[in-house]
Amino acid sequence: MLNTAIGLLDVALALLSVWTVQRAIDIASHHIDGDVIMAVVWMALVIAGTFVLDFCSTWVKNYYGVRAQNRMQRRMLGHILHSEFQGRNSMHSGDVINRLESDVNTVVNFVAETIPNAVSVFCLFVGAFVYLYSLDNRLAIVIVIMFPLFLLVSKIYVGRMRELSRDVRNSDSMVQSLLQESVQNRILVKTLEGEDTIIEKLTTQHDALHRKVIRRTKFSVFSSMLVSIGFASGYIVAFTWGALRLAAGTLTYGGMSAFLQLVNRVQRPARALTNLAPQFVSVFTAAERLMILEDVPLEKQGKQIPLAGPCGIAVRNVTYAYPETPDKVIVRNLSFDFKPGTCTAVIGETGAGKTTLIRMILALLKPVEGSVNIYNVEKDIPVSPQTRCNIIYVPQGNTMMSGTIRENLQMGNVDATDAEMLEALDTACANFVRSLPDGLDTSFSEQGGGLSEGQAQRICIARALLRHCPLMILDEATSALDNETEKKLLNNLLTDKSRTIIFITHRQVVLEYCDESLHLERKRDDVV
Repeated sequence: MLNTAIGLLDVALALLSVWTVQRAIDIASHHIDGDVIMAVVWMALVIAGTFVLDFCSTWVKNYYGVRAQNRMQRRMLGHILHSEFQGRNSMHSGDVINRLESDVNTVVNFVAETIPNAVSVFCLFVGAFVYLYSLDNRLAIVIVIMFPLFLLVSKIYVGRMRELSRDVRNSDSMVQSLLQESVQNRILVKTLEGEDTIIEKLTTQHDALHRKVIRRTKFSVFSSMLVSIGFASGYIVAFTWGALRLAAGTLTYGGMSAFLQLVNRVQRPARALTNLAPQFVSVFTAAERLMILEDVPLEKQGKQIPLAGPCGIAVRNVTYAYPETPDKVIVRNLSFDFKPGTCTAVIGETGAGKTTLIRMILALLKPVEGSVNIYNVEKDIPVSPQTRCNIIYVPQGNTMMSGTIRENLQMGNVDATDAEMLEALDTACANFVRSLPDGLDTSFSEQGGGLSEGQAQRICIARALLRHCPLMILDEATSALDNETEKKLLNNLLTDKSRTIIFITHRQVVLEYCDESLHLERKRDDVV
């Protein structure tokens, strides 16, 4: 709205500037009476007004425009984080980030700037046409008749440019995906001596992107050249017409100046219309890509359902197959009771369904058949996003975020005190944090750069413990620990019998501490 108001004021000043120039020239050439100095002062005031509007436009773009972009990014990211887990991601994270950055920026700029500009262009055309019509109605009508031709050309142009732009954006996403993966896994690349292979692959993708950009540029330049030739021809015709009228004495010098400015003011909207075409193409392409992200349905929303501990998990005749491979059953007719206050080890070969089982307990996946319920002495309810408040989950691998240890721990409990954080670190055998120069405020890069894998794992366990939930799932969460540290950690975790613990593990030392074990065996495409 602010950009539209500024644009309309700019249109008013543009038309006013035509009038002030015409008046100053006519006064100077003695066609009308008046003070030349005052006429120039009016011109200066109009020019100063345009400077003020330029400043306002820049301020609105950089202040409110950035806020609008940030707000849309938060909205899109919020949808992604609250959407249903798809099991097997069909979209690369680099592509998703590319959409959240470039496509969001394109859509916001279109809504906040391009649409207001289109309103200004239309108003400029109407105002300039009326002014020009008052000077020469025949030429004004001739110029307006050209507009349907421009609209037809624009329609053809938009269709082709939309296809070319979509190809460029998809290729750009592939480049960003490769860059992201290469940086994230640079240690793997180095140890496999795959630097040249990655660079060669990036070169191939860059060449493909370059070809698509060149193809789009050729089409754009050719179209722009045709439009420019048309506008230049129209301006020459208008100049010739005005010169003949000036020679015949039917047009003053100031009128000639106004005449040429107005022809330009009428042509500018037509040129702006053709320039808007690529922006329409870009926003359509960007909007389509963002709508794909929004097509993923949201998880069931609602108030959390906390249960008093100890809690158990009842898996009853559960069968699961991923939607894209319905014939390949991952889990079939599985039943097991993770009893309240017990410690259970879930073991099995790769592909036996351990991860799938955990995802069903976390309500990330829904069983095709059967049910997964969480229960205590008072309730027995199906797991859902609203029951995750009862579960501590420690994924396998290093899941530390960049930032300080304090910021990582606060992800488990934003209101945790320093004493609570240190207690959780001690329980997780991460008391080495106490000896760090900056303690809880020690800063690390992504994935805890500077820490060992074992240290990072223990901080991640401490982060989870701050949730104070009655049920805890550890997915190979001690894989990087030595035996002595692992035993000490297990003793600390199992002291509190009010918590039900599920270990996904291959380590024998963990089995020795568990009350029960669930063996998942892979038989052909089934799990028993």
